[in-house]
Amino acid sequence: MTFLVLFWLNVLLLAVFAVILMRPQLLGFAKGGKWYLTWLSIGVITLMDELTSVFYAPAEAHRFIGMTAIFFIAFTSLIMRVLSTRMVEISEILELHGLRGGGVYSFSYFVLGPVASFVAVASIMVDYILTACISTVSAVINGTAFVELGPGAERLLVLGIIWAIAGLNIIGIRENARVTFGIFVAAAFVFVNLIALGVLNIEPSSPARMWQSGVEVYQALHHHTLAHAVSVITIGVASCVLAYSGIESVIQTAGLVESWRDIAKAYWFLALTVGIVTPVVSALALSAPIDLAQHEGDLITYWATVVGNVPFGVVIGLFGSVILIMAVNTAYVASSELLERVAHRYRFDWLMATNRRESLYRIHVLNGLMYTSIIFVTEGSQAILAEMYAVGLLASFCINVGCLLIYRYFQGTKEIREYHTSRTGTLLLELILVACFIYLALHKPYGTGLWAAVVTVLLVAGIPFSRRYGPEVAQVRRSDYPMEMLLALGEVDGPLHVYFRRPGEVEATETSPGSVYITFFSPRRTMPDRVAPNHYRFPIAGGSLYRSIQAILELLQEELDGREVHVHFGWPTSSWLDRMAVGVFVWNLMRLPRRFPKLNFSIDYLRQPELARVAEPAAERAASS
Repeated sequence: MTFLVLFWLNVLLLAVFAVILMRPQLLGFAKGGKWYLTWLSIGVITLMDELTSVFYAPAEAHRFIGMTAIFFIAFTSLIMRVLSTRMVEISEILELHGLRGGGVYSFSYFVLGPVASFVAVASIMVDYILTACISTVSAVINGTAFVELGPGAERLLVLGIIWAIAGLNIIGIRENARVTFGIFVAAAFVFVNLIALGVLNIEPSSPARMWQSGVEVYQALHHHTLAHAVSVITIGVASCVLAYSGIESVIQTAGLVESWRDIAKAYWFLALTVGIVTPVVSALALSAPIDLAQHEGDLITYWATVVGNVPFGVVIGLFGSVILIMAVNTAYVASSELLERVAHRYRFDWLMATNRRESLYRIHVLNGLMYTSIIFVTEGSQAILAEMYAVGLLASFCINVGCLLIYRYFQGTKEIREYHTSRTGTLLLELILVACFIYLALHKPYGTGLWAAVVTVLLVAGIPFSRRYGPEVAQVRRSDYPMEMLLALGEVDGPLHVYFRRPGEVEATETSPGSVYITFFSPRRTMPDRVAPNHYRFPIAGGSLYRSIQAILELLQEELDGREVHVHFGWPTSSWLDRMAVGVFVWNLMRLPRRFPKLNFSIDYLRQPELARVAEPAAERAASS
């Protein structure tokens, strides 16, 4: 019976891959002079990174919360699917503004600026550091599960793997999409057979243990207060989020695909593969009659011997070691790309030096030293590394989702009509993630200490560079000066009109005497073109558009005292429910007449024919010039 089931499962899987491999442009294609990876390529790359967690996350989750880990690993998978929809939305926003790749770093910089982006970089770097460390330790434990090695020999082997991968990256040898896809095919066969054997040879008591896991959670939620229920969910999700580390890697690779739609497909691919495999394998392994305290490091490998035999367990252990070592390489490559992006933005040229193989060897050496130091500090303990891991991961999730909420508050859906998610759902997701982060920060001092240390180092080192070399500094220098506007207004007799307009509004091309048009822009975005001599572009100061407007109005009231000055704002047509910032902004505008009693205020709306009429003279002037 077992042989027949396994035989036909493998035949079916072989047929599926035969059909897939016959598809043209399976992993990549050329278009417009560029080479793009397909959604399957980045999905497989991320899957191989995320799948490694199954070799250590279930046992660590059980160590924290017991048998309820079976329920919460599955529940956390659903949370991660909700998170992935927000990642797709973020990818769409970044692509819309020409920011491809960079993930949480690019988005936090776009929304909040340099300081927040350094915190995001620190969080991601902590994630990469601990990915490399815990993957190496787990690779050694699973690969040598049937070989007696002393603690000293294990540690030497761990350090050897870390520096061997560093050496391969330094000499320019990297895995490519074809190699990764080949290992993915092997992984599919291995895990399908593992799950099939687990189901066919399941212990009679295992289903009851799985059911009891859900019953315990239900009782904890149903028979206690709301605060207790919140704490149960928070602790459960925080203890199991480690099982899905790597999900953020898809958005990091957005620059390698053609559009954000490929990111959406890749996340669906992950949801239907690792999003199902991880909870199923975890439930089968944790419910098996195994002494979990004795097999925390090699739970899946040992479980393979229980449902199969020792040779099958050896295969699982060796295969697990291979994909875990691949995760170490992914950490090297991803962290080097992230640090290169930061160094390029702030002109930290020393860090970007390359050798003859075009390898960022200094970054790789720096990464190797960081990984080595963590191994020495933790003595290569998988338990300590697991406690440290999730803090940085949750911090990056919180920053990503928080920035999305801020973006939606100001911009609504006017730029992302094609794909957007529920703000209420995003807010609930952020509350869950923040609660999990606070719990881990309070109860996992090692992880909190490492995260805080990396954040501090990057802030101390990065803020001076951002103030001196940041691209926003150059944008501010290229902008116009308020005194230029005042001098132009002072040369005109009669009433003066000051129009505040957003970038791209065509009526700003009108050049009637005594009229000026002001456009504020974020220094983190490209400065809008100057469409007329009386069009002035000022950077938003202090991150607040309202305060920037106040500064200009104070200057007008003080310097043009005694002149008749009319201040015009555009009529808001956006939905206040969609763009909540519009309602707050209009409420602030209502206070301006009392604050600036010497100025005249009005809110104007020009219908479309009027806009076209105003734009015609400007077009004629442009054609004649």
